Amino acid sequence: MTTKIQDVKVILTAPEGINLVVVKVLTNQPGLYGLGCATFAYRHLAVKGLVEDYLKPLLVGRDAQAIEELWQLMHQNAYWRNGGIENNAISGVDMALWDILGKLAGMPLYQLFGGKVREGVPIYRHADGRSLAELCDNIQKYREQGITHIRCQSGGYGGGSFGPAPAGAPERAAPGIYLDPRRYMRDTVKMFDDIRGRIGLEVALCHDVHERLKPVDAIRFARQLEPYDLFFLEDAIPIEEGEWLRQLREKSTIPIAQGELFNHPLEWRTLITDRLIDFIRVHISQIGGITPARKLQIFAEQFGVRTAWHGPGDMTPLAHAANIHIDLAARNFGIQEWSGTEPPNFVLQDLKGPRDALLDVFPGLPQLRQGYVYANDKPGLGVDLDETEAAKYPCDAGVTRWTQTRLIDGSLQVP
Repeated sequence: MTTKIQDVKVILTAPEGINLVVVKVLTNQPGLYGLGCATFAYRHLAVKGLVEDYLKPLLVGRDAQAIEELWQLMHQNAYWRNGGIENNAISGVDMALWDILGKLAGMPLYQLFGGKVREGVPIYRHADGRSLAELCDNIQKYREQGITHIRCQSGGYGGGSFGPAPAGAPERAAPGIYLDPRRYMRDTVKMFDDIRGRIGLEVALCHDVHERLKPVDAIRFARQLEPYDLFFLEDAIPIEEGEWLRQLREKSTIPIAQGELFNHPLEWRTLITDRLIDFIRVHISQIGGITPARKLQIFAEQFGVRTAWHGPGDMTPLAHAANIHIDLAARNFGIQEWSGTEPPNFVLQDLKGPRDALLDVFPGLPQLRQGYVYANDKPGLGVDLDETEAAKYPCDAGVTRWTQTRLIDGSLQVP
């Protein structure tokens, strides 16, 4: 019997206070359904509407195993293509269809991708601190848990918290998160100098610029960081000014990770074929799910570019699991960002409350043990959704503030 799509549902939940979007695809086979991540945390209602009002009528009655056909159909059906809202909506369905395929085959997804080339996936975690001592303490806690790659920041991405304009801003300047790029660069170089002086060179360190520098400053910044042996420097160049990556590559030996905001293959094609980056960093729901992510991973392999998929808190455990399944089967895997979906017996910080809620809503998470994440080997993605628990944690449709980043003159800076 052909497996047909019978219904498409959207479930919104926020067990950690971050808006998450799940797509559930139900089939004509009793009890067979798939789950996928469609999370665009800051436009979640728009994604929900697109799935329910446009994709569901398009998909119901079609063959659930025709994944490539359905991805292309969803992608072109609106005529204008790409963008965060559409791609995340497509991703929710795409991941759910892969989940269904794995369940039909009785296999975890990595088996459908050709099988494991590694048993566990090494990850990196984020360390921050209000002081050097606090930052180094946090690094040491991660090291004690077997984690060998750590991203280091001091004060987030160089700005403070959302608030009124600081002294030195013009009169009537709008509130925001104010950034001083020159001070950020000085403080970060000193931070890495102090960290290396305290902990040595054994730990692989990363840093995320978050596109908050002008390209010429980013190049100078990268050169200043070269003595500290970074594993990679992330998103140093804004997506709108990607041509500067060629100059960054020519003027610095620091490994480059790029792509958190990418939507479309034209944004990464030249960067990979011309070997202008070392790590591709896309958020896989932002590019449309597992189908395009696998194509990207295989394409990057041909040019020696490694994967380092985005793995933040504003994606569901379904997307974290999708990352892990691709990582397990990818020869050009580099490192995996991990925001902390570990089980509650992983003692690094107090995980009571919200972290337990995440586990209640999404049973079956991949597990972190001694620096490696392991898939649970259940068919499909291996992660389920408890809709009763999910309903306990409603989403927030308020105005997003953390993206309101400003320079000292009050003008907006990309976040």
